[in-house]
Amino acid sequence: MRAVLQRVTSASVVVDDEVVGAIDRPGLVALVGVTHEDGPAQAQWLARKIAELRLLRGEQSVTEAGAPVLVVSQFTLYGDAREGRRPTWNAAAPGPVAEPLVDLVVSALRERRVEVATGTFGADMALSLVNDGPVTLVIDSSPER
Repeated sequence: MRAVLQRVTSASVVVDDEVVGAIDRPGLVALVGVTHEDGPAQAQWLARKIAELRLLRGEQSVTEAGAPVLVVSQFTLYGDAREGRRPTWNAAAPGPVAEPLVDLVVSALRERRVEVATGTFGADMALSLVNDGPVTLVIDSSPER
């Protein structure tokens, strides 16, 4: 699994002119992508990283600060644009594989008592955020990727 984590002061995601997920105080936005080899172990690992990485001000983690996380699925994190002018999405897992793993990241964060808002899997979403710092970090669940 791959995530782009952004430290934010606020963020929201809109689907069909309706806010479906939002955080209104400092926290993280986690854009989450899934590839074919991913499974529950990678989802659990990613949730732990999101909860425990000290990315917030004062070198605090989400867990330590009691900060919220907005999780948004994003298959384009596994896009490959090395050749030609049109990216391929072959490395991205299909929806029936990816959706349960993104859901597992969300539930694993909630089990850690993290406040979580989400986008809508597979929807055309408009994400708005105020990046704080800016701080943006890409993490992969497998070191060989």
